[in-house]
Amino acid sequence: MKTIEHSRRDFLKGCAAATAIGAVGPGLFFSGAAQAANNHDTVVSVFLRGGMDGLNLVLPVNGQDRIHYEQARPDLAIAASGAYGALPLTLGNGSATGFGLHPSATGLRDLWNDGMLGIVQCCGLLTSVTRSHFDAQLSIDLGTPGRQGTGTGWLARALDTQPDVTASMPLTGLAVNSRQPANFNGSTTALTMGSPADFALNAGAWSWQKARDNSPDDLVGINDVLESMWTPGKTGLERSGARAESALRVIAQQPYENLPADWPTSTFARQLWTVAQSIQMNLGLRYATLDLGGWDTHDGQGTAGSGYHYYQNKIDELSQALSAFHATLAASGHLSRVTTVVQSEFGRRVRENANRGTDHGYGNPMLVMGGTVNGRKLYGNWLGLDPQVLSPYYGDVPVTTDHRRVLSEILIRRMRNPNLGAVFPGYGGYTPMGIMKGSDLTPVGMAASAATPAVAASAIAPSRRPVAPRPSTPTRPSTVDRPRPAPTPTPTAPQPRPDWTQQVQREIRQLQRRVERFFRDVMP
Repeated sequence: MKTIEHSRRDFLKGCAAATAIGAVGPGLFFSGAAQAANNHDTVVSVFLRGGMDGLNLVLPVNGQDRIHYEQARPDLAIAASGAYGALPLTLGNGSATGFGLHPSATGLRDLWNDGMLGIVQCCGLLTSVTRSHFDAQLSIDLGTPGRQGTGTGWLARALDTQPDVTASMPLTGLAVNSRQPANFNGSTTALTMGSPADFALNAGAWSWQKARDNSPDDLVGINDVLESMWTPGKTGLERSGARAESALRVIAQQPYENLPADWPTSTFARQLWTVAQSIQMNLGLRYATLDLGGWDTHDGQGTAGSGYHYYQNKIDELSQALSAFHATLAASGHLSRVTTVVQSEFGRRVRENANRGTDHGYGNPMLVMGGTVNGRKLYGNWLGLDPQVLSPYYGDVPVTTDHRRVLSEILIRRMRNPNLGAVFPGYGGYTPMGIMKGSDLTPVGMAASAATPAVAASAIAPSRRPVAPRPSTPTRPSTVDRPRPAPTPTPTAPQPRPDWTQQVQREIRQLQRRVERFFRDVMP
């Protein structure tokens, strides 16, 4: 029988554990000592949320596609040359590709010229088409296009199946975010933190949290006794609390520094600086992810030039931060084992709208960079911008390369993780494109065949469905060929009434579809 004192002690344990877990987030369950050396690869996934206009980041600079591009974007077209003209993309032998980068993407251009950047054109959701930000982002985060009931994200599954990862490695997965992103859903080993400075347990009075330089003699703070309170950790809550406390301790012991003077000062740059330091700290980091939002440019997108241009500033923010990130890794000798992937949920329409912006589209470039890339090359199947070619896609740049194909090559050739069937359930379209350095492994558990690309017009633009053919006028049946009476239907057992929560969810989904149809109608 427990005494009152024992019950009180257990109650305090539970309160402390729940407070710690709630403060630092659900993805904070790791422990152990730092590993000896960085002898492994790391993947950094950058998600541009909002639907980045890839056609003004990687744009045609000559030929017939240039003519179609200027006709479709009389106000938004980036100049082919001049002070604010596109930055030409040339191959390693100096020959032209016919494409250029936005003039603000000087950092990306330098990575390209150094052979550290490869671009996969017309990339995205090949088998599931949607103009909804929410659906498209979730499909990519989960790695299961068209199936949103998956309880885990693709990064969580990649980490769970990653060879040579052990419990003694303190930080194998990292999301630099204010909350756990969907691509790490289901992971109990990945850590989510906005910044190292804010990664602390701040419950209770500030002066009671822990012993500081100006604290009274012999003060023992609340945070200082958490480890002893969770010992021996017999319950699940105690064990979770102990892991959370260990995570706090590991991060607190790392020499995270302030942003270097030569780095850009945007929030995105600060997040990349956290990733860069975490890669160099011998903590076993395998997968990291972070977001850069603000790409939903329906109006006032801007182009390139003097004065204020929204899109120009976003490209500059992205390019400068990625350039500083890779320069830091190169200077510290870590770039040869880091791969950075940049993607968005979908691209924008080829033709600009009446508000000098662009609406939701389909295919988009996917950027792959780092010392592990066979760079300075364009990959994928570019179909061009001829309106007749794009007509089956309602004027969108089509998707010709499944984004999972690019990620699968990174998993196999760099991470040495062949478990594609577990990471991307149902995916069967993998063959290497040659974008990554390294040797191939036989995929494990991959679907037998590739899924059919979703290119049906009704799926691409539900608000603009083709007109159904008019039925022919029925003729009077002859006396010889008289219609037979319909058979009496066989009675079936009454179906159970759906649960009220399912009915509410169904009504919410119907409302969401009506709202999306409305916006597609007013912003085609």
